[in-house]
Amino acid sequence: MENASISNGRIYMDIAWHQQDLILLVKMKPGKQWHPDRKRWSLPDTPDNRAWVGLQPDAAPINDHAVLPPRWPFAPATPLAKAAFTPPSHAAPPAAMPPKESATERTCWIEDGRIYYITPFSQIEKRVAIKKIANCIWHSDTKVWSVPDTSENRLKIKAIHHDQIAEATNEPQFITVKKHPTSADYLCLDLPLSMLNTHLPILKNIHGRRWNQQMGFWEVPYTQLSIRFLHKYFHTNTLKWEFIPSDDIPQQLPEPERRQPMPTAVLPAHYEAAVVALEQCLLLKRYSWKTIKSYKNCFRQFIKHHNDIKPSQITRQQINNYLTWLIQEHHASISHQSQMMSAIKMFYAAVIEQEAKVAALFQPKKAQRLPKVLTEEEVSALLRCVDNPKHRCLLMLIYSAGLRLGEVIRLRLVDLQPTKNRLFVRGGKGNKDRCTILSEKVWHYMQNYLEVYQPVDWAFEGPNGGQYSERSVQQVFTQAKLRSMINPDATVHTLRHSFATHLLEKGVDLRYIQELLGHASAKTTEIYTHITKKGWEKIKSPLDDLDI
Repeated sequence: MENASISNGRIYMDIAWHQQDLILLVKMKPGKQWHPDRKRWSLPDTPDNRAWVGLQPDAAPINDHAVLPPRWPFAPATPLAKAAFTPPSHAAPPAAMPPKESATERTCWIEDGRIYYITPFSQIEKRVAIKKIANCIWHSDTKVWSVPDTSENRLKIKAIHHDQIAEATNEPQFITVKKHPTSADYLCLDLPLSMLNTHLPILKNIHGRRWNQQMGFWEVPYTQLSIRFLHKYFHTNTLKWEFIPSDDIPQQLPEPERRQPMPTAVLPAHYEAAVVALEQCLLLKRYSWKTIKSYKNCFRQFIKHHNDIKPSQITRQQINNYLTWLIQEHHASISHQSQMMSAIKMFYAAVIEQEAKVAALFQPKKAQRLPKVLTEEEVSALLRCVDNPKHRCLLMLIYSAGLRLGEVIRLRLVDLQPTKNRLFVRGGKGNKDRCTILSEKVWHYMQNYLEVYQPVDWAFEGPNGGQYSERSVQQVFTQAKLRSMINPDATVHTLRHSFATHLLEKGVDLRYIQELLGHASAKTTEIYTHITKKGWEKIKSPLDDLDI
């Protein structure tokens, strides 16, 4: 096997990604290991393994920390020196690939028996030429190409590379916008290598953008929204338009037809008619669809447990036995137990009028847990990590007004009243309306967002119109949480808890906070008083006075 070496009691091997048969054989060997930093496989240094990879039994190990030969940049004005390419007698284990930021400084080098090569995204013909070389590999982590280090490949790379440095020094400092060669619905954006760090984060915020790896450019939808975004967030001198955009292009691309997932098959109970009757009762009481779904699932599990007994004939003792079994065998949480009891009560009290059977059921003792709260510094770090103007406005609005997740996606443009610094929440939890704060700073950001995205009805619409999804909001929050490295247990609802806690710390009366949050009972709001302890900064621990 080529490029095999011994170090620290292991045999290291270079295996190309396309040699899948050989990789499968290595995976079957005991003690095999993949080294992602070195991009190599290794096996224990045994006589059998040496013979398998083709090494001599007396092959000497090399120093794992030996200094690697310097990377040789191709110089177009100087003839190639053959001695500079002579590989060492023993190939050292490959070092980690160069960091991404080095891509603007080094364009070609030799390391570990391969020639590494960088091409700017705009130079498509060179990317196509290098892909034609045998055993060419694209390293997606470092955005470089590599080919085996042979005399023939050196000549090929030399022919491709001879004017690379000259072009890099004169690389254009603008983004070229042109029509897509194959799709009338998309534009092509050529982003020079020197502008990646400053402009790529902005470009990635365009709805529907995607990277065309084969052609080497970015594709963005040919819509009014994309053009407004480019004019708003890119300087005029930064863009070079090779055509004049048409006036009759759509506002957004139509949402592609998606194959509807097959509904999960739910095995009906023997007395499924009882579940249907419960659903009808909940619909008439105008319960939310989430509550109806939860109650149906809980009650179906209950009557399946007594599958051969008619629900009206199930006794009080059997109900208690089922709840006990749920706690002991399935370790049901307090909230799940309460939800199960509510579904059972609703059926017997409201559907078949056997209220005495469920009267005074044993209620679980509620756990007194404090809500998760972020500090003001954590909220600031979270919001600073969001570059997309739409996503930033969304998270800022949740925190500044204490909104729930379902409330922010159901917020309409007509519910915003910036002149009064207020917004209306329609159909909140419990189907209740309320009025809360609209921050002046949030509205300043919202104006820029509305100018570019121009939503029609909802304050936050999906990429192709319509109501924004809860899952999208959760993904936006999760990505911002990971970037800012705040409390990993935080959720979107944590911003609502933080809103209430920070208001209380600033001296706002608890009754006002109750109204802003939409709590029906003051006891629900009082939980934030257990987090905020005014005057604690004046209290010292008795340990501080000990002479230790």
